[in-house]
Amino acid sequence: MKKLALAAAFAATAATASTAFAGSYAEPVIEPEVIVQDTSSSAQGVIVPLLALILVAAVASN
Repeated sequence: MKKLALAAAFAATAATASTAFAGSYAEPVIEPEVIVQDTSSSAQGVIVPLLALILVAAVASN
C-alpha cells in the first residue's frame, strides 16, 4: 500500500511539474495590426442636398 501511495504521489508531482514548465521562455511574437484608412471624400454626403437646394431654387424662381 505504501508503494502505491508513493507511486501516486510521484506521478502527481511529475504531472504538475511537467505542465508548469511546458513551453519556452521566449516572448511571444505578436504581429502588428494593419489599419487601412478609408480615403473617400467627406463631400459626397453634401452633393445630393446641394443639388436638391439648387433645383428647388430654380423651380421657385419661375
